[in-house]
Amino acid sequence: MVLEEQKNRNWAMGCHLAALALYIGIPFGNIFGPLIIWLIKKDEIPLVDEQGKESLNFQISLILYGVAMVILIALFSFTIVLIPLAAVLAILLMAIGLVNLVLIIYAALKVSNGESFSYPLAIKFFK
Repeated sequence: MVLEEQKNRNWAMGCHLAALALYIGIPFGNIFGPLIIWLIKKDEIPLVDEQGKESLNFQISLILYGVAMVILIALFSFTIVLIPLAAVLAILLMAIGLVNLVLIIYAALKVSNGESFSYPLAIKFFK
């Protein structure tokens, strides 16, 4: 029974860690990695269903936040007055990548210890 529970946790942890595929150069790997694991195991492991949705919601949210920031940076760069704000947004955009990396690892560790994890500022696309 304990072995089965750890196996389930490992699959749920995989939902978070699969998002690291983006960092090894796979375009949209942060979406496709968790999505594949979630689609395969969501019906048989409730923890994977829960954590897969969490991971996907967060990764999709980050992409949307990133796109919005890029658009704002481009718009602000055309006006002399708002260039400093564009620079701040550019720094914030780079920080999102680091925050994503840290939160993915933190989420995987939490799930590995048997705790549920909910990402901050994630839009709930999947409920």
